Amino acid sequence: MYSRREFLARAGRLAAILGGAGLAVPRWRGVASASTDPRLDEILRTAPKARYWTLLDPGSKLVRCLLCAHTCSIPAGERGKCRTRMNVGGELRTLVYGRPLAVHVDPIEKKPFYHFLPGAAAYSLGTAGCPLRCKFCQNWQLSQSRPEDNSVPFTPPERVVSEAGARRAPVIAFTYNEPTVQTEFLTDVARAAGKKGLRSVIVSCGFMNEAPLREMCEVLAAVKIDLKGFSPEFYREVAQAELAPVLRSIRQAAKSGVHLEIVNLVVPTLNDSEAMLHGLADWVFGEVGPDVPVHFTRFHPDYQLRNLPPTPVSTLEKAREIAMRKGIRYAYVGNVPGHPGNHTYCPGCGKIVVGRSAFFVTENHIEQGRCRFCRGSIAGVWA
Repeated sequence: MYSRREFLARAGRLAAILGGAGLAVPRWRGVASASTDPRLDEILRTAPKARYWTLLDPGSKLVRCLLCAHTCSIPAGERGKCRTRMNVGGELRTLVYGRPLAVHVDPIEKKPFYHFLPGAAAYSLGTAGCPLRCKFCQNWQLSQSRPEDNSVPFTPPERVVSEAGARRAPVIAFTYNEPTVQTEFLTDVARAAGKKGLRSVIVSCGFMNEAPLREMCEVLAAVKIDLKGFSPEFYREVAQAELAPVLRSIRQAAKSGVHLEIVNLVVPTLNDSEAMLHGLADWVFGEVGPDVPVHFTRFHPDYQLRNLPPTPVSTLEKAREIAMRKGIRYAYVGNVPGHPGNHTYCPGCGKIVVGRSAFFVTENHIEQGRCRFCRGSIAGVWA
């Protein structure tokens, strides 16, 4: 497996070679066809049976995947929209179990988690595949690739846990692409990690179905969900997905008791209207309460939206101000290093209780979940 930096460099070189040869890097709509790549044959030899699916027709061996809200109907020999789950003779197999493509140790703040173990190192890993097609994806080399596009050795769950321990990372983060596609591996790693005193978290688009999310919440310590915009049309046009399942997942995660944070990537002209920002803040406050941290992060041109400018900082400040006026206690400006909106402020006395510079904690004034200055409670997981 590669570090995230190495993987992105390799993928960038491959894209440049394919583009120079007049070839298009394949993108799929709907169900993706099976490949005859010998690397896929090697993966299939060890690919375990997936969870969360049902056999629709024994005669044709048609199956339905129940992992995400697409609920793909998959003929024999084909794959769902995520490209990672394949119908092999009427049995759905996962092609990404134990096959992380990118591994790196990141600060937990980079995920971002601001109210979960500040300053902790997160052993972070991602695989190929994603059920969404976000035009602004910053990790498209991973999320829009197939498992067989890169040759990586099989990694058992116990090795992930031992490597995280060796790197002195108390947190294992499933990130970079959509973690739901590796839910079988994710939950096995999280259970093994829990036995060693390590905590597991995911950085997710929130497009999974209820049963898989229920299982994940049983073994995870924290969930970050991207609420990409507060509009069904935005989700359909920009991500080829739907908003309603994401809202359902946010509600479910909040009710489960797992630590939850929400990120809204604010994209100029697409989801930055005042009406959308007001709607998002109203929904978060009304449905999951004032203590769930909400990050309004800056868009940078990437992937298929290179024509748009970076988000004006003033727009992020407006989004944060709207959220706080609605009653959300912990609203942040993200992807703007050095901005005052990066800090955590005590809702009681207004003082900085966690100061940050970029992804690093510069001061921490929280003691046993309380503000050191006024002893007010600060929502989060601090130890």
